[in-house]
Amino acid sequence: MESPPASRALPDLAATETLATELAAWLAPGRAVLLEGPLGAGKTTLARAMLRRLAEDPALMVPSPSYTLVQSYETPRGIIHHLDLWRIGGPAEMLELGFAELREDALIIEWPERLGDLTPPDALRVRLAITGETARRAEISSPGDL
Repeated sequence: MESPPASRALPDLAATETLATELAAWLAPGRAVLLEGPLGAGKTTLARAMLRRLAEDPALMVPSPSYTLVQSYETPRGIIHHLDLWRIGGPAEMLELGFAELREDALIIEWPERLGDLTPPDALRVRLAITGETARRAEISSPGDL
């Protein structure tokens, strides 16, 4: 699948779930989706929707990995690792967590700026912005656009 459109208004949860479906279709072993944006922009909401699509389970419990740092899921499409790097100090800590091994599987990464030079060059970057009480905007950069 080609990457999703470069810019998308997300006026509600249904629009976010539609984007999640498109991102999930792109994600595969060795690929990464980087979710950027301020607190409250919807990074975890988007990640949850993607994981539920990938697991083919709309009721899948998807806790935020804010404190565990990594949550892993076995799905019909392979292992997906959901990372929240808010509490990570930088690339050295990522190496201690075994980031090189995680890269073999599919990754959904919140707060990817903490990766520094470990940022996958072929990742799909999704920048979320708050545009209203429940509305968001997603700016998507495909690997060729980065």
